[in-house]
Amino acid sequence: MLAKRVFFNNYSIGTKITMALGICIVYGVFLYTQGANPFLIYYEMFQATFGNVYGIGEVAIKATPFILTALAVAIPARVGLISVGGEGQLACGALSSTFAAVYIFKDMPSFIGIPMLLLAGALGGALWAVVPGILKIVARVNETITTLLLNYVAYFLVGYFIYGILKSPDAYGWPFSPRFSDSLRLPTLEGTRIHIGILIAVAVAIIVWYVTMYTHLGFRMRVVGGNVKAAKHSGIIVERMQFVTLIVGGAVGGLAGVIEVSGIEGHLRPMTGVGYGYMGFLVAWMAGNHPLLIIPFAILLAAISVGGNALEMHSGLNSSIVLILMGFILIVILAIGKRGGK
Repeated sequence: MLAKRVFFNNYSIGTKITMALGICIVYGVFLYTQGANPFLIYYEMFQATFGNVYGIGEVAIKATPFILTALAVAIPARVGLISVGGEGQLACGALSSTFAAVYIFKDMPSFIGIPMLLLAGALGGALWAVVPGILKIVARVNETITTLLLNYVAYFLVGYFIYGILKSPDAYGWPFSPRFSDSLRLPTLEGTRIHIGILIAVAVAIIVWYVTMYTHLGFRMRVVGGNVKAAKHSGIIVERMQFVTLIVGGAVGGLAGVIEVSGIEGHLRPMTGVGYGYMGFLVAWMAGNHPLLIIPFAILLAAISVGGNALEMHSGLNSSIVLILMGFILIVILAIGKRGGK
């Protein structure tokens, strides 16, 4: 199974701690070669993320789409599929919920409008997963390739509508949709930007964990992911299971899109949520596709991402340097995961 090839499932706690320290040391050496004090950089990143209420809130906001797009990877992985479509599913979820907010539910009260937006976003992400699902079942096309390529189609699809019928009359030269009405914005914690999206993401992770671990459906998923031939001999319709998990994963990815536009931005832009799907893929691999482990690892990468702003403000380094750290983490996971899968 895919999850078994990820090193967090195959090594002791001591080994994992050693790996983490090794990554910190190597990255610290890299920072030193750039003329920065690695100890000071690490301290500033911690202070910017967990040293105050604002930083904690920003980490929670950033972790929300990471959790959901990681689950969009983890659910198909349970049946042995490698989906990289969280990026496109998020975009389509944001697009479908924006249509719903602008044309259908804009005058609805919150207790009706917000659940309808969440449903619209999940439906948009699910529909976007139908294409790779059909291609996988009917034409035996590799789902990794189709989900990856469809991400780029989703970018252009969002841009097409944002520059077209969804463009706000108040946008002038800036492409974005009309703003959501206040009743369709996710409630936030007073005095912060923290919205209920983080609770939704955690709840979805818990539900996915329970279903995959303690239900008959979850057992059948694990059988398919463990041995396709054995699953077929036991009477499980493998193709149906693969199709359903791709669709459910797409729906969860779509939730990330509606939460992003309704909880943070208040309107849709062509670049809304860009990159979050790939970060979710990294989170899923780090967590070994375990729904509950996805939560802390999403928080970790969110903290690294938010802490990148501190690098730019206090050290003069470009905030994009944190991408080097994330890329290094991915390389280590892939290298050791391959070794663990032998």
